[in-house]
Amino acid sequence: MNSSRLKPGPARADLLARRAAFVPTLGAALILILGLAPVAQAQQDSTAGAPTQAEHDAANGLPVEDVQTFAEVFERIKRTYVEQVDDKTLLRNAMRGMLSQLDPHSEYLDADAFQNLRETTEGEFSGVGIEIGLRDDQLTVIAPIDDTPAARAGIQPGDRIVAIDGTPTSNLSLQEAVDLMRGEAGTDIELLLLRDGEQEPRNLTLTRESIQSESVSSRLLEPGYGYLRISQFQSRTGQQTHDALESLLKPGPLKGLVLDLRNNPGGVLSSAVDVADQFLSSGLVVYTKGRLVDDDMRFTAHADTTAPDVPLVVLINGGSASAAEIVAGALQDQGRGVLMGTRSFGKGSVQQVMPLGNGDGLKLTTARYYTPSGRSIQAEGIAPDVRVVSGRLEVEENSGFQLRESNLRGHLLNGNPDQAADNPDTPVAANDYQLGEALNLLKALNVVQRPKAASGVATQGSAEPAP
Repeated sequence: MNSSRLKPGPARADLLARRAAFVPTLGAALILILGLAPVAQAQQDSTAGAPTQAEHDAANGLPVEDVQTFAEVFERIKRTYVEQVDDKTLLRNAMRGMLSQLDPHSEYLDADAFQNLRETTEGEFSGVGIEIGLRDDQLTVIAPIDDTPAARAGIQPGDRIVAIDGTPTSNLSLQEAVDLMRGEAGTDIELLLLRDGEQEPRNLTLTRESIQSESVSSRLLEPGYGYLRISQFQSRTGQQTHDALESLLKPGPLKGLVLDLRNNPGGVLSSAVDVADQFLSSGLVVYTKGRLVDDDMRFTAHADTTAPDVPLVVLINGGSASAAEIVAGALQDQGRGVLMGTRSFGKGSVQQVMPLGNGDGLKLTTARYYTPSGRSIQAEGIAPDVRVVSGRLEVEENSGFQLRESNLRGHLLNGNPDQAADNPDTPVAANDYQLGEALNLLKALNVVQRPKAASGVATQGSAEPAP
């Protein structure tokens, strides 16, 4: 195979001269930008009494030699890469790489990505409704958002996204994957998904929609037993939770409440604090610790509380992350409710979104958060008090009839005309086993906490009072 090389002569000598001049020039510019000593001083010849390179590095906090190596790599890419790349692209790629190697949640956001993040926080964007992250360097579903194309298609937390519209995700950054998945409402996207326990990936074609997600929904499961679902933590979630609780309490006091945080990927920290505050009348909710004093914060509950005494069961699973774990951890540590389900995701870090002067943004991990008892759940998650895996309750055919005393001919009547008939079994468990178990637990808690009758209890088979 023929290859073209520069021959010795004026042309090659000119290139070598320009390259030799370029590296120190870019290196000098970077050193000045990064706040190192003047380049002339850093590059002066070694003379008696002159500081060594190591002394310069120690004094200025940055390794001059590595900065100059960066400048050399930059120059070689610019001059010899197979295709021409402009300086702006190279520098932005360098910044993206610098952030992506810190942790899975820090990233450089160009203007479009910055706007997308703001839209997601406000609860309105165009896409398929899915929260994704990198786990073991694989693009992984954290949680689908309720009532979106992803949720309706059956996508589950932990599903690995192998390809997006035929593009393998193995070499994509998180932001590049998000950009591919976003698009105009009405357009299709094809995802290749691999689920744990399955040998072959599956193809799913989804149609993008305008996602205007309400993060809070509520209903009565049975008279006196409420259900509150929070799908993600947006800027308005705290107020929406307050309004939903007041609506549930309007018919009368609740005997119990299920707070459903399953498949909740998190969101705004302050909203998580607001939600926990609806159930806690005092005490610590969460605190954060970072390198800077400003990153050390403590959030406490207020006395004005919407539902301070309602018996509470909190549902979590592997899709409950970040802000959802803050709420679950606070309620668990304060003994305010019983956590049920499976271990949560384990994202215990705080990201700040910082606007940059050029219209882009920076999402940077600045602190870890801790539950009131001092637990860091980073990469560990929160273990539920009662472990219940997801599933469906299957009832055998023809198993509905059971012989009872009331079915026998000539049976004695109850003798109490006001005796209420048995309540029919709740259909909740048939569709959502975990939710059904949560409801059963609330009923059991009510039985345990029920005040004892003041009068004596008759012995079985006797109408006489107990001695």
